[in-house]
Amino acid sequence: MPQMGESITEGTITKWLKKVGDTVQRDEPIFEISTDKVDAEIPSPVAGTLTEIKVPEGATVTVNTVVAVIGGAAGKPAAAPAPAVAAPATTPTAPAPVAAAAPAQAEAERVRSSPLVRKIAKDNNVDLAQVPGTGASGRITKADILGHLEGGAKPVGAPAAAAPVSAPSAPAPAALKPAAPAPAQPLPGEVVKMSKMRAIIAERMVESKHTSPHVHTVFKVDMTRIVKIREKEKAKYEQRNGVKLTYMPFITRAAIVALRKHPIVNGSIEGDAIRYNKNINIGIAVALDWGLIVPVIKQAEEKNFLGIARAIVDVAGRARGKKLAPDEISGGTFTLTNSGIFGEQFGTPIINQPQSAILGIGGLNKEAEVITDKDGNDSIAIRSIQRFALGFDHRIVDGADAGKFMSDFKAYLENWNEDIG
Repeated sequence: MPQMGESITEGTITKWLKKVGDTVQRDEPIFEISTDKVDAEIPSPVAGTLTEIKVPEGATVTVNTVVAVIGGAAGKPAAAPAPAVAAPATTPTAPAPVAAAAPAQAEAERVRSSPLVRKIAKDNNVDLAQVPGTGASGRITKADILGHLEGGAKPVGAPAAAAPVSAPSAPAPAALKPAAPAPAQPLPGEVVKMSKMRAIIAERMVESKHTSPHVHTVFKVDMTRIVKIREKEKAKYEQRNGVKLTYMPFITRAAIVALRKHPIVNGSIEGDAIRYNKNINIGIAVALDWGLIVPVIKQAEEKNFLGIARAIVDVAGRARGKKLAPDEISGGTFTLTNSGIFGEQFGTPIINQPQSAILGIGGLNKEAEVITDKDGNDSIAIRSIQRFALGFDHRIVDGADAGKFMSDFKAYLENWNEDIG
């Protein structure tokens, strides 16, 4: 288990990408890990053949623990482990009697059920092999066996003529009475252990809510000018710069400009003091299939629009590919989270500790707005509107500070005049 950063002491192996006997190349990903900082693929330090996996998937081990053995190019391990490899030569004799000795046990394993289900089946002469199981790993539940009986299951060993006997000898209504369905039995939900990442997310969210008195303010921004610029430039922009033109660089640049004017929003609390961070390190929340991660663009104030655009694409892509290093998801001073891509108007995000604020990006929609011209005349027009919610730590950021920050952020977007490169 590699050392992934000074503060990381352990990691959980979430997936083996190779199996015993596979050939691996140097720097080829061999397994995936999850730590309290990042999920990542771990490359092989050498070329050779994977001869042994010492730690299974789902196990958590401390750093520097040996988790696998890789032999030489021909698949042979080093001289010292040779006896250990040769010793299991006699072990194939052990599983042989187990597999051959108990076909009944194999059948019981195949048809998974509880003692109650087996009793019901025995009392009603039902072959459990004919009952579809809806429980975990195909396990037959009480509801499954009762539903099977209600559906007209035939007892095991019943004569072929036994089933139709009741049909001609009794009228249809009489035949239906015994088959009245029993009340549906409640089914328990499945309990699944949290992944390492999900457990850490849960812990951090509770910690943040307990630490910071959260306050949120929502501003409505007219993004019509930005939309027109993007529509006009996006095709040429990608050809010219090799990166797609999205709305995120516009929003990030506006946040950087506002943070420069209002450094308290870029600050943090340390004990009974306030740290005013010199650099603006922007965290970009990235939703993954297995959780949420926030890679950080360091010294974002030094990057122009194109630099920000490239940095966003880079960190988001490597986050999804599990290629981030631990120091790339630490040290953030302000966070952007774009939940508007899922269609919401706006959200009230939780602050990423120890930061003092987080900006939630809402959905971009066309709306009817009242527009006042320079002569004071009002008219209704269709505009592209987006809502932004600033969540801030009320211990150090007052409502006035948050309002001034958002006013400058809004003005920069609505009056955009920065060169996009």
